[in-house]
Amino acid sequence: MTKVYGTGTYDFKRHRVAEYPVESGHEIPEKPPEQRPAANISNSITLVEIQRDRLTQIAAENWAKTGDSEHADFDPDLVKKIYEKELLVTRSLKPVPLQRVMILEVSQYLENYLWPNFDPETSTFEHIMSMILMINEKFRENVAAWICFYDRKDAFKGFLGRVLRMKEGRTLNIAEKTNYLLFMINAFQSLEDEIVCETVLKLVSLQLWYSLSFGRFQMELCLNPHLIKKWKKISKKEAKEARKGGEPFEPSNVLEVRFLRNLIEEFLEILEKTHLGDSNSEEADAHVLYCERFMEFLIDLLSQLPTRRYLKPIVGDVAVVAKCHLSALYTHGKGRLFSQLVDLLQFYEGFEIDDHVGTQLSDDNVLLAHYSRVQAFQLLAFKKIPKLRDLALANIGSIHKRSDLSKQLSVLSIEELQDLICDKLKLISSEDPWAKRVDFLIEVIVSFFEKRQSQKEAINALPLYPNEQIMWDESLVPSINYSGEGCLALPKLNLQFLTLHDYLLRNFNLFRLESTYEIREDIQEAIPHLLAYINNEGDTAFRGWSRMAVPIRQFKITEVKQANIGEVKPSSVTAEVTFSISSYRTHIRSEWNALKEHDVLFLLSIRPSFEPLSAEEAAKSSVPERLGLQYVRGCEVIEVRDEEGTLMNDFTGRIKRDEWKPPKGELRRVTVALDTAQYHMDVSDIAEKGAEDIYGTFNILMRRKPKENNFKAILESIRDLMNESCIVPDWLHNIFLGYGNPSAAQWTNMPDLLETVDFKDTFIDANHLRDSFPDYQVCFMSAQGTEDKHPKPPFRIRLPKTLKSNSHALPGNAKSSITIETNNAQTVEEDSEKEKLIVEVYVPPDPGPYPQDQPKQNSVRFTPTQIGAIISGIQPGLTMVVGPPGTGKTDTAVQILNVLYHNCPSQRTLIITHSNQALNDLFEKIMQRDVPARYLLRLGQGEQELATDLDFSRQGRVNAMLVRRLELLSEVERLARSLQLPEDVGYTCETAGYFWLLHVYKHWEQFLADCAENQDKPTYIKERFPFQEFFSKTPHPLFTGNSFQKDMRAAKGCFRHLKTMFQELEECRAFELLKSTADRANYLMTKQAKIVAMTCTHAALKRKDFLQLGFKYDNLLMEESAQILEIETFIPMLLQRQEDGYARLKRCILIGDHHQLPPVVKNMAFQKYSHMDQSLFTRFVRLGIPYIELNAQGRARPNIAKLYNWRYRDLGDLPYVCEEVIFHKANAGLSYEYQLVDVPDYHGRGETAPSPWFYQNEGEAEYIVSVYIYMRLLGYPASKISILTTYNGQKLLIRDVISRRCMSNGIGPPSKVTTVDKFQGQQNDFILLSLVRTRFVGHLRDVRRLIVAMSRARLGLYVFCRRSLFEQCYELQPTFRLLLQRPDHLALNLDETTPYTERVIGDTGRSHFVSSAQEMDSIVNFKMHQIYEAQVMSHTYNQYVANAEAVVDAMDMNEERNEHKQSPSPPHTGDTDMPLTNGENGDVPLESSSTDETKMEE
Repeated sequence: MTKVYGTGTYDFKRHRVAEYPVESGHEIPEKPPEQRPAANISNSITLVEIQRDRLTQIAAENWAKTGDSEHADFDPDLVKKIYEKELLVTRSLKPVPLQRVMILEVSQYLENYLWPNFDPETSTFEHIMSMILMINEKFRENVAAWICFYDRKDAFKGFLGRVLRMKEGRTLNIAEKTNYLLFMINAFQSLEDEIVCETVLKLVSLQLWYSLSFGRFQMELCLNPHLIKKWKKISKKEAKEARKGGEPFEPSNVLEVRFLRNLIEEFLEILEKTHLGDSNSEEADAHVLYCERFMEFLIDLLSQLPTRRYLKPIVGDVAVVAKCHLSALYTHGKGRLFSQLVDLLQFYEGFEIDDHVGTQLSDDNVLLAHYSRVQAFQLLAFKKIPKLRDLALANIGSIHKRSDLSKQLSVLSIEELQDLICDKLKLISSEDPWAKRVDFLIEVIVSFFEKRQSQKEAINALPLYPNEQIMWDESLVPSINYSGEGCLALPKLNLQFLTLHDYLLRNFNLFRLESTYEIREDIQEAIPHLLAYINNEGDTAFRGWSRMAVPIRQFKITEVKQANIGEVKPSSVTAEVTFSISSYRTHIRSEWNALKEHDVLFLLSIRPSFEPLSAEEAAKSSVPERLGLQYVRGCEVIEVRDEEGTLMNDFTGRIKRDEWKPPKGELRRVTVALDTAQYHMDVSDIAEKGAEDIYGTFNILMRRKPKENNFKAILESIRDLMNESCIVPDWLHNIFLGYGNPSAAQWTNMPDLLETVDFKDTFIDANHLRDSFPDYQVCFMSAQGTEDKHPKPPFRIRLPKTLKSNSHALPGNAKSSITIETNNAQTVEEDSEKEKLIVEVYVPPDPGPYPQDQPKQNSVRFTPTQIGAIISGIQPGLTMVVGPPGTGKTDTAVQILNVLYHNCPSQRTLIITHSNQALNDLFEKIMQRDVPARYLLRLGQGEQELATDLDFSRQGRVNAMLVRRLELLSEVERLARSLQLPEDVGYTCETAGYFWLLHVYKHWEQFLADCAENQDKPTYIKERFPFQEFFSKTPHPLFTGNSFQKDMRAAKGCFRHLKTMFQELEECRAFELLKSTADRANYLMTKQAKIVAMTCTHAALKRKDFLQLGFKYDNLLMEESAQILEIETFIPMLLQRQEDGYARLKRCILIGDHHQLPPVVKNMAFQKYSHMDQSLFTRFVRLGIPYIELNAQGRARPNIAKLYNWRYRDLGDLPYVCEEVIFHKANAGLSYEYQLVDVPDYHGRGETAPSPWFYQNEGEAEYIVSVYIYMRLLGYPASKISILTTYNGQKLLIRDVISRRCMSNGIGPPSKVTTVDKFQGQQNDFILLSLVRTRFVGHLRDVRRLIVAMSRARLGLYVFCRRSLFEQCYELQPTFRLLLQRPDHLALNLDETTPYTERVIGDTGRSHFVSSAQEMDSIVNFKMHQIYEAQVMSHTYNQYVANAEAVVDAMDMNEERNEHKQSPSPPHTGDTDMPLTNGENGDVPLESSSTDETKMEE
């Protein structure tokens, strides 16, 4: 079997990264980045400032790896000095001076100085604290934090031990405590790293219960009797070890016992000391930040089962939640985020799960547990507490609310409460200082006995549309300038989840808030254009207009239906909105007219201030105040009517196509469905609180772009999943949640394996099969059981139960060929020791006499690793394939589908991808395999982009089946005629079926019986074949009459053709019986199609429809799965209903590359804090689930591949890229095939930022466009060159430069000018890459972005950047070390003037080194001048020839017509190396500059 990898230091490194601004700590008179006056962003320090900084100078002297300079010996005093002067914060809100930490981290302070000189015994407090700050900074930047520690694992354990004991005998200030706590948060978030996991998990083991109060400890053991035995075993072990040491066992001295308890008690002390009214606000704010961080810490621990199991009793014993509820901070304005975090902690403390078994508790289980708890309390009260007699006799429904319980308990004195709670119920310890407070005691008991709202009830009561309160709540939906320094009231997508409900709930909340952020951005973009003001009547009016928002003429609620049984919210609320499109131009009117059913709109209430806000007021006010925005409510379109009341955009069939008329008038009336949960909340506020009637104030209707407006359907899908049970296949359940054996779902551990697999056309020849199984002695056997000396495909293989796992991978990067060369003697010796692999060679039956009967054959020679992936993919279970760039992921996926179809023809497969482009690429390759087109279906909006002759949409397939039906029936009629039967047998599919049974099959059986008796007559078949007339027009004669066996094979082929024909007719019968197009399309999707393809977005949008139609599938193949959000990967697994309580899904094949870019998450906080950009594929890799990594690339030159193959285990090269001439030839005009080009300041400037995060670099833009023009002038086709950059601002700047410099002279734009992120999954021959930044590395520090950038080029890669910045970046060193082995000035070969050269790679020729962008511009101008002169000379020569011929024509009038016919071409076709207008290289002519803009795609 192929190599299967798990997690480890080499496989997965934490490397999500983001770009954040930092505040300047000191001023140095340098040019600041250019910004708009209103840009709300602080300047980043410049590179010059960093170079001048004293920390940089210290780094250069002591640890920076620059040149050959020697460094001073390690000095602990220097570490102490840096910590005390640069890193220690004494009076500030922020726990670290971020800029100083960034400079030290970038200089590799940790990797080159702190860690190499760390000693577990002697290192100082400042040394350890400095390491903690550096690690925290790496986590903030989301780069690999633990990787440098793997070289000294024992020392790292010592470091963690020192960290855990750091507080012993030393007092830390509040900033140090916060940093320490943040380190612990980061450590517990890294449980996939074994060196971290081993130490930190000991802190949450059963030993922790030594710190419980005695009463709580007794209660926990009574509730969990299975732990008593384990507890006794631990106690004996601890006592035995203590006796060995000669001391009595004292639990409080054990680090694992007291660590977390001490942290909690320390937090409670700080919480109590937080005086928010003090004048020292900075110190109070620092305390608040610590409290928020501690809540985050506890939430993280309680939201993962391994850390939750034994910690939850401690949290309950100390009553953390109750004490937080009663703290001053909880109700203070500064404590809003803290209060939200406390509520989240309370939610996870009471989560519906059995902590020790790990099973989810159903609503019934939770309710029964609540009832039994209250009943036991009532019984206790009845027996022991006379004052609570009323509570004891009350029904449970009357006392399970918080207010009712509080009222009943208020009759008890404080002594009676203490006795009840501390002694009888044992909820808290009587020694707790808070036990003397009545409010605390009541809070504890009420929290324990009150009925909590279930998760299902909570999510069903939640509005799906965001409102104005959520939109501008910074703790829930942070703005773009989130720096990662604070925490948020958001769930995190960790490695593990408590239950499926927990998984769905976290994803629901995050997806909802991410959508809210995008909606908020759209509102902030659309509303200012309306120019709202208060008119003379005191009403809101609008001077401007907005493309996406229109004033409402009239709004009215038309119907509110009664609530369903058991609910309080209405079952539906509909309203009618009237608006005018008179102010819009035609193309914008058409956009509003395109509104259709299920589109989401937003109702806005705008009420601006009477007087415009001053600049000072605007700066202090919130965004809604500046916009005058009062309320936001979402709604869904039911129908749209024009001014005459005619229905528009109807897809329900109420209006027939021939009756459709264009909309009339300028008024539009939209019927919308409001969110019933939100409506109920609003109406309740009006009734109970006297709030304003929101629904009478709406005056703006806003729409969004259709592609960005599908959030509601996805949220509904998640909510529906939460209301279902047992939704994931059993074999995937535990792995999905992150528990159990990571290999449990691997095919070798699954039941119902395919023992014998027909690989069809997978193997090109017998040697290909032998190479694919190098650890086996392959024995080819014929169908008769004898050895086959000359085997030819196809082959059937009987797979062993356990394939060897150390084969099928390249031995290393140096290996460029799949073939393993060994001498013959060694091969014979090894073969004798190898296990045998039995391969059956069989002759496939004759497919038929016509060319279309012949199966399509695979031409890809799969590598051994790809074969391993194919074997794993066709077997049941979970298959994960990591496909590095250019390794043939798509080909592998297609062959899995092909083999799966032929081995399991009754099973249905669902294909999911992230993008339409990837889906179309996959689909086009499937069509080239031996899978009938009638079994293929492509759903979604991208099917029209398929570059095929056939239409694979639902409608296209239905039409194809109907056309095919007619073709087949005509063939049936022809067959009937050939048998001298009436032609009416071909009237319908049904009559054709009878004809097959009664006549065709009868003739065939009779023919076979006769042949059995006449096998000795070679000509018998030729003379007696009953369908000879029907097959009379075959390309070749059917029968030779020389061999009975050969003729019999041909006859069976003819019969197979007939059988296939009638089988197709049987499949067409449903389309004959079903009359409506919708029914036919649904039948096609649910019954006919064997392979159904769609994007993950389409799957999420249409899940409800799939369930209603009874859509079924057995296998799921997901391409680009590392680019798909967790929840968008999960939903496609659940597009079908269960069968008898079991999921039907048998195989899940995930193909992707977690070393390339993750899913796109627009809000940095969700990406950085909540890890929302973590794909399911990446999480599975982190969990250690086995995966197969393809190991031979066929895209790039081997030298270029070295720039990124270090990131993969054994990525080598296919023979193709080592043997083809194109990969050996140098790039004409350029000395090197790849090069880093150092770009200095251009006109005194490096990077600029005209607006936040909109980075540009004019020097790189001009340089890169000059190089592009130079290549075009040499004759390189524009279609072969792409320009990439790492920022959108630079992309737009480069496009502007191209428009200015390339469109006027006919050079035209390159194939694409886009960002690296957008170009993922694509490639081109030549890539010009601009890295933009000159101050900080920015988000290219994410190694995944670097891998994508380096792996797009096939033949040439030229990187334009600031060398001094990027060569220092630790994470990027493997790539930049290679780049910097070559000169950093662009090397040109000016002797070459055509796109062709005889130079080979490595021969640089006579190089000219370009010093700057200005010199490159001069070279280009000179070349253009040369070409211009050549054109002028050619034009002059042509004119001279034309004039000479004109003189000859005048002298010889008799041959005038002939001479005219032979006149030369017009003079504008100049004889140059490269035409500057439309020519053979596909160049764009001058006149087409309008289309040039569209060619430079996003």
